[in-house]
Amino acid sequence: MWLFSSLSSSSSSSSPQSSTLFAYERKQLTREYIASLPDEDKQLLAFDNQFGTNEVNKTDKRCRYGPADGKWPSEKAWERLSKQLSTATALIKTTPQASPCYGDTKNDVKCQEMTKNWYDPYSHIDDPTEILSPMYQGLTCQPPSVYNSTTCTLGGYPSYVVGAKAVLDIQLGINFARNNNIRLVVKNTGHDFAGKSIGAGSLSIWTHGLKDIQVFDNYVDDSGYRGPAVKAGAGVQAFELYKAVSDKGYAVVAGEGHTVGVMGGYIQGGGHSPLSSLYGMAADHVLSFEVVTSIGELVTANSSSNSDLFWALRGGGGATFGVVTSVTVKAYKDMQVTAASWSFNSSKLGVDKFWTATKAFIDNANIYADKGIYTYFMMASFDGKDYIFNMAPFFAPNKTANETNAILAPYLTHLTGQNIPFSPKVTEYKGFYGAWQAEFGLEGVSNVQTAIASRLFQRSNFNDDKSRTNTFNVLRQTLESNQSIIAFNLAPTLARGNADNAVNPAWRSTVIHAIAGRGWDIRATPSEILAARKVLTTVTLQKWRDITPNSGSYLNEADRMEPNWQQSFWGDKYAKLLDIKKDRDTKNVFWAVNSVGSEGWVVESVDGLPNENGKLCKVNGTSSTVADEPMLMAF
Repeated sequence: MWLFSSLSSSSSSSSPQSSTLFAYERKQLTREYIASLPDEDKQLLAFDNQFGTNEVNKTDKRCRYGPADGKWPSEKAWERLSKQLSTATALIKTTPQASPCYGDTKNDVKCQEMTKNWYDPYSHIDDPTEILSPMYQGLTCQPPSVYNSTTCTLGGYPSYVVGAKAVLDIQLGINFARNNNIRLVVKNTGHDFAGKSIGAGSLSIWTHGLKDIQVFDNYVDDSGYRGPAVKAGAGVQAFELYKAVSDKGYAVVAGEGHTVGVMGGYIQGGGHSPLSSLYGMAADHVLSFEVVTSIGELVTANSSSNSDLFWALRGGGGATFGVVTSVTVKAYKDMQVTAASWSFNSSKLGVDKFWTATKAFIDNANIYADKGIYTYFMMASFDGKDYIFNMAPFFAPNKTANETNAILAPYLTHLTGQNIPFSPKVTEYKGFYGAWQAEFGLEGVSNVQTAIASRLFQRSNFNDDKSRTNTFNVLRQTLESNQSIIAFNLAPTLARGNADNAVNPAWRSTVIHAIAGRGWDIRATPSEILAARKVLTTVTLQKWRDITPNSGSYLNEADRMEPNWQQSFWGDKYAKLLDIKKDRDTKNVFWAVNSVGSEGWVVESVDGLPNENGKLCKVNGTSSTVADEPMLMAF
C-alpha cells in the first residue's frame, strides 16, 4: 500500500540528505496499489486520470455535491475511504464542540466546562473542525452564553475530516474529493481570519498532527545556501518550532502568535515575523517544500525541482496549489533581544496629550523599522471619548537594553518636553525564544461580532511632515469612529541571498501593517451585519487605500470583502500565480475564498453573509476550469 522507512521525529544533522522525507511522508499511496483494488475502490480513490477520466468528471456541474444531493457518496463509500487510511480513526465525522449544549446529546456539565474554556485557543486548535474566527462557520453551533444560540447544526463545518498522520491520508482525501465532486478544504490550526479552512458539505484534510522536526547544523542546498536549517511538519506550531531550534542554539523567522501553524497558511501566505525587520518575510527563507498536488502525488518543490510551485508556495497563499506536508527553512544563530512595553490612556493624560504621544511614536515608523525593530501595538476607542495606546512589545532583536534605550531616547525627550510621562518597562533577554515567549501574549478565539480589514502603509507615508500628518489623521479618524486598530511596525525587505517569490511586492516598502476592526451588536440581523461590514470595507478602509494608493493588504489578515483583492494581495505577481494555478490544478480541486484562481466560484451563503455556510458553486456562465480572467467578487 505504501513505501516506508524509519526516521526519528526530532534530530540534528550536519547534512541535508537524511531530511529527504519524514517517516510519515514515506507512507505513500501508489498507483500500483490503486490498480490492485476492486473496481469500486478504484473509482473512488484513483489518482487523477489514472484510468482515464472518471465518470464524475465527464459532465460540467455547477456546484460541488453536498450531503443533501443524490450523488453525495454513500455510507459504504465513506467506509471504503476509511479502510484505506493509515489509522482506523483517521476519518472523523464532524461533531461541533458546542453540541453538548443542545439536543438529544445535551449535557449541562460538559457544556459548562467547554464554555469556560471557549476563549482559550488551545481548546480549539486541537479540534479537527473549529477555527478561531467562528463567524465564518456561520455561528450555527456556539455555546448559548457566547451567541444566544438555541440550536446546533453543522453550518459551515465540513462534513468529514481526514486527520492526516501520513502522506497517504492526504493523497486519499484529495483523490476521494476530486473523484466524487466534493468540496475539499485544508485545515491546520484554524488561525484563519477569512474562513478558508472550513466549508459546508466539504471533506477537510487536517494537517495538525504532522509534528516532526529536524534541525541541521550545515544544510547544503542546490540554491547555493550553506548553513543551519530546520525541516518541520505542516502541523508544527510556533511554540514548538521556536523551542526546537532554540535548544540547538538557533532562531528562525516565524510568527508572533504562539499557536500559529508555521508551515501552513502562515508561511505560504508570506508570514510577517518579529525578525522581519532583520531578515524579511518568513516565506523568503524557505529552501524546500514537500507537497501533495491536485493529482494526488507527493512532489518536492525547491530551487531545482518544480520551481514554479516553489515560487508560488512562497507567498501565493495556502490551500491553493497543494497540501504542504513539510517545509525546510533557513535558521540563524540565536541572539539576545530587548523588549520594551508601555501604554497611554487619554483618561489620565487628557485627549490632546494622548494624540501627541501617539503621533510622535507613529511618526518614527521608518526610523524604528530601519533599526531592526518589530513593534506590536494596539489602539482602541471607548465610545469615541477615551482612547488607549498599548505597546506590547517594542521588540528589539540583537539589541541590548542600552541600545534599545538609546533608540527610544528621542521619543522620551519629545514626550518629556510636552510634559507627558513616559517610563517603559525594558527587559533584556539572552535569547530569542525566551523573549518571544515572555513578550507576546496568547491569542484568544475571535469574538463573534467583529470583522477585520488590513492595509500595508508604505515608507513614503512617513517620509515628510505632510505625509506623516495625513497618515496619522486617517488613523485617528478610525479610532474616533469607535473602531480599533492593531498594528505592526516592521520593514520586511527581501534580504540579499533570498530569491524572489510570490510575496506581495507591497510588503517590501511597508513599515506599518495595520488592521482595523469593526463590531456590531450581538443581536444584529444579517442585513445589519452586512451593512456594518460594508462601512469597514468601503468607508474606513477606503480612506486607508486613498493614502496608500500603490500598496495592498496582507492576505492572511485581510477583509474577506476586500475589493480588487488580486492586486491588493499580490500586485503584479497575480498573473504569474494564475498561470501556475491553471497549469497545476485544472479541476479546481483546491479552492478558498480570495485565493489565486478562485474567481469562477462562490459560496452561496444561506444568510447572504460572507461565510462558509453554503454550497460552493460556479458563478453563472463560468466553466469548470480555472477562470481565464480575474473577476471581482463581493466576497
